[in-house]
Amino acid sequence: MTFNLYTGEWENESDRPGFGWRHRRARGEKLGFSLYELPPGERTFPYHFHYGNEEWLIAVSGAPTLRTPDGERELAPGDAVCFPAGPAGAHQVINCGEKPARVLILSTLVEPGVVVYPDSDKLGTRPGVDADRLNFPRSAAVDYWEGESAEG
Repeated sequence: MTFNLYTGEWENESDRPGFGWRHRRARGEKLGFSLYELPPGERTFPYHFHYGNEEWLIAVSGAPTLRTPDGERELAPGDAVCFPAGPAGAHQVINCGEKPARVLILSTLVEPGVVVYPDSDKLGTRPGVDADRLNFPRSAAVDYWEGESAEG
């Protein structure tokens, strides 16, 4: 498979206000990646981290801003950043520039996984089955034994 970072057809677009982008992706058996192009003022996704998956970001063009637990910093084309699994790997990409920005995000493809969204205090399940890909606030948590009966 050959994938060019500068040419090719976009597969999908998001027009959600504040999270507008277009992307295309490729997947192998253990690794996958997505190329995102963000117009000025847009973000890839909410601030988040993964349990079970490591991600890498490579700035391809423009001047994307990266938000991590250490704060925000502008990236230059060619910059590469690792997001380890867990809270230390929290991240969000924002295009604060005046021109479109492209970023390549690589990820291990470990399933099942869990995504945590610290700003909204919610969790997302990523079991590999779309029907069970769920997001919910932590406040919806129940006790382990709730609804269980020894009479089964």
